Amino acid sequence: MNYSQTIEWLFQQFPAYHHLGAQAYNPGLKNIEELSAFFGNPEKQLRFIHVGGTNGKGSVSNMLASILTECNEKVGLFTSPHLFDFTERIRINGIPVEEQFVIDFCEKVRNHQWNIQPSFFEITWMMALEYFSQNQCTIVVAEVGLGGRLDATNIITPLVSVITNIGLDHVQILGNTRAEIAAEKAGIIKTGVPVVLGEIDDETFPVFQEAVIKNNTEIVIPDPGTPIPKEIIGYQTGNYRIVSKVCDLLLKQGFACDRETREKGIRNLKSNTGFFGRMEIISEKPLIIADCAHNAEGISALMNAVSSLNKGQLHCIYSTSSDKDLDSILKILPPEAHFYFTTFSNPRSITLENLREKTGQTFKNAIFFQFSSDALKSAQDSANKEDTILIFGSFFLIHDFFDFFFRKPLAETK
Repeated sequence: MNYSQTIEWLFQQFPAYHHLGAQAYNPGLKNIEELSAFFGNPEKQLRFIHVGGTNGKGSVSNMLASILTECNEKVGLFTSPHLFDFTERIRINGIPVEEQFVIDFCEKVRNHQWNIQPSFFEITWMMALEYFSQNQCTIVVAEVGLGGRLDATNIITPLVSVITNIGLDHVQILGNTRAEIAAEKAGIIKTGVPVVLGEIDDETFPVFQEAVIKNNTEIVIPDPGTPIPKEIIGYQTGNYRIVSKVCDLLLKQGFACDRETREKGIRNLKSNTGFFGRMEIISEKPLIIADCAHNAEGISALMNAVSSLNKGQLHCIYSTSSDKDLDSILKILPPEAHFYFTTFSNPRSITLENLREKTGQTFKNAIFFQFSSDALKSAQDSANKEDTILIFGSFFLIHDFFDFFFRKPLAETK
């Protein structure tokens, strides 16, 4: 099989959360342990930083990988989901996994008689571990897929664990309260491994405190006085404080991530990791921002950040997956903004009918579009140079704008 055939087989053969939602979730470590044994337990040859949480774990993971790249480490980076191509999930110093490796790895999986039915995520994580091990990465930054305790990534023992924050997302899987969700995410805390907590509050802190006592380790809190590089704006300041605290811990373990190296890593974030789509400024006049915020907590932080940048009218292009708590999200959207509600190409997209039903009575300045490209054109036609166009709501929506922003000049979309 060629690469495209291999990827098609991979998506068809194994459940993929970003296609199926909760029914693709396969909790427990039995499958990944059997997979790992078959490939010789490559995780035992590697050092890790393990990053979990509800929001911000992708940003934190990419920032850490970029900084460690500037430390002259050979850095493996595992994140999900991908925006444009599967290979984005597995990178070494910013370079995606080779297509031939994906083909060869999947061929090994296809040719083996398994007693298990591994998920898409488990196969992908195993592929990453094998790739990082074969290429002798000196450090791997691994983003948790979903939850923590039963996530496939939890077969590792890292140098540092990170839990960015706790929000009410994936409640159908992880629990209905923030305390229940915190308990699942606290499952990545390991014996003797410090855990950096991005936020603490009365509801979740006792859960984490119990976990660190049980594992004979410590909670480390980011310093609110951390110097912030000028490239970091909006809600990313909180994520950078987490990153800086992790770097403090790594510095004690021999990694050369001093303040100068951290700032260089942030300056070179995109080139070192291929990271974008989080508080990303696409153009200046009008100001166009793309962000993958997709749940209530993330969108609330995004709106607070955008309000400090916007100088004129706010134009919001929004869509979401059908399984998100849209009622909670709609309550935090600014009613005075102009809204361009749309769908995206992934099958998990909310329908236009559902969007009309949910939003029609609340937002007076709302227009509905079947295609996100039409929503963008309408927003650009309406906005003046002082306005802001904000594109947000889902990774999949940002994916659909790839052609507009990265494959051809922005002027062609007007």
